[in-house]
Amino acid sequence: MNTSLSKIKPRVSWQAVFSVIIFVFMYLPILVLGFYSFNQSPYSANWQGFTLDWYHKLFSDERILSALKNSLIVAFCAVSISAVLGTLMAIGLARYQFPGKKLYRGVSYLPLIIPDIAIAVATLVFLAAFAIPLSLWTIVAAHVVFCLAYVGLVVASRLTNLDPHLEEAALDLGATPIQAFIKVLLPQLMPGIIAGCLLAFVLSLDDFLIASFTSGSGYNTLPMEIFSRIRTGVKPDINALSVLLISVSAIVAFVAELMRSVGDKK
Repeated sequence: MNTSLSKIKPRVSWQAVFSVIIFVFMYLPILVLGFYSFNQSPYSANWQGFTLDWYHKLFSDERILSALKNSLIVAFCAVSISAVLGTLMAIGLARYQFPGKKLYRGVSYLPLIIPDIAIAVATLVFLAAFAIPLSLWTIVAAHVVFCLAYVGLVVASRLTNLDPHLEEAALDLGATPIQAFIKVLLPQLMPGIIAGCLLAFVLSLDDFLIASFTSGSGYNTLPMEIFSRIRTGVKPDINALSVLLISVSAIVAFVAELMRSVGDKK
């Protein structure tokens, strides 16, 4: 018994060391990025003192504010459309039987595994084939494709933990199918819907590839604006903007996961 325990201890310690190395490898660049966002020097590699000027500069930069506005419009529109369609899709796949259901499920969740570059090129070819001019709304349409899959997946996972007999009981008590959906099913799905929307919002806000392929002239999103500026070198104002984006994305993702876990416990 003692011999077996002595063999397990080194393995556990190596696992802990390996985990620490992985976390350092993942998060050290973010810490360095945040550190240099407070650098007084306009050149990131040369530390000259602490300052908040770069953060103040962001809120007076018209190009940054315009790109942020475009990103928020795209994210809110794409998520709003995906929330409705994704919820209905998840309910239809979970509650109803129809020909080709397995094929439809596979196609619906295909954007989760397809590379962004493939979605971007396919969307661009589709828009060109129908001579649809590129604009802010073509970015919205492209983002709906993958946002829909994420919302549907989260709502579907929530549906698996619900009792379908509650809807049947509501129908037996005289409720119409629409009333049973609105008053019984929808309140139970709301934590999953909100969590899926928050996750899709973060993904839409951070997307660069799909937006760059489907945007019209003069419709830069925030990631596109960042990419256009780092071609001449990474400066502290871009570091500051990146820190803000990472912070907002982390907070939204944390809230989404918290709401999903709380909803699963109910």
